[in-house]
Amino acid sequence: MTLMKTLMGAAATLALSTAGALADPALIYDLGGKFDKSFNESAHNGASRWAEETGGSYNEVELESEAQREQFMRRFAENGNNPVVMVGFAFGETLGEVAPDYPDTKFVIIDMVVEEPNVRSVVFNEHEGSYLVGMMAAMASDSGTVGFIGGMDIPLIRKFACGYVQGVKAANPDATVIQNMTGTTPAAWNDPVKGSELTKAQISQGADVIYHAAGGTGTGVLQTAADEDVLGIGVDSNQNYLHPGSVLTSMVKRVDNAVYDAMSAGEDVETGLNVMGLSNDGVAYALDEHNESLVTADMREAVDAAAEKIANGKLEVHDYMSDNTCPVS
Repeated sequence: MTLMKTLMGAAATLALSTAGALADPALIYDLGGKFDKSFNESAHNGASRWAEETGGSYNEVELESEAQREQFMRRFAENGNNPVVMVGFAFGETLGEVAPDYPDTKFVIIDMVVEEPNVRSVVFNEHEGSYLVGMMAAMASDSGTVGFIGGMDIPLIRKFACGYVQGVKAANPDATVIQNMTGTTPAAWNDPVKGSELTKAQISQGADVIYHAAGGTGTGVLQTAADEDVLGIGVDSNQNYLHPGSVLTSMVKRVDNAVYDAMSAGEDVETGLNVMGLSNDGVAYALDEHNESLVTADMREAVDAAAEKIANGKLEVHDYMSDNTCPVS
């Protein structure tokens, strides 16, 4: 049976010093917990799939504070875990300091680029997937007003927002897009109450489809959208199941594939930059039994055609992070 060691706080330090097979991979979740129904959970799903398919084991830890980022990077490296996978841009600065101290350990970071010879940096074309769900939002909207709620106000989340607005405007140039960010600190990722409040505010302004890119905060967005009889759009993981018939779709960011691939490669994981987008199944929109009644044939045809054009380079979606600007608003 697969052994997965969940490590937390001081107990984790002890566990790492006494347990863990050499060359087992390790996974460090970002703040918010591995069962956030979004970004962290997608990473967990990828690791679980790897363990189930291979019979392998891995160490994992859920952070309780910012200070633990460096602590567990070093502990896992000293424990012999390889590769050490971490989920989230916030690990970037610390990894840049830690990686050179462990040249024989491969590190994998998701959502940030760290230019060290033993680091694999996985980034996603979130703007491409957000463009697709933006098209769907515009096509599903009766009011002509849709919303976006981000988590922490950082360039990465503005990248989601910008792609979304481009897709909305492509489907309906006259549409209005209301945008709000939850906050400016990491607490913005896990504040469903604030997510609910922002959702109600957008609904009061006429929004009838609301897309979130807010981690655990998004559970409040989707819950309130369902309660108020408007449509929500999930993110990262397929969140359609949370409120069947009320979630139009989810912009699936295949963090699970990134983690699965890294663990499958093990110590031989290729370092350098790895970009995952529509051309290599890195992002997508989710269609299943929970939302199929909401997605019309016309919607699918239009979005699939756009996805193909983006994948083959015939349609370019502007990346906010390329110049910190968005051509539409």
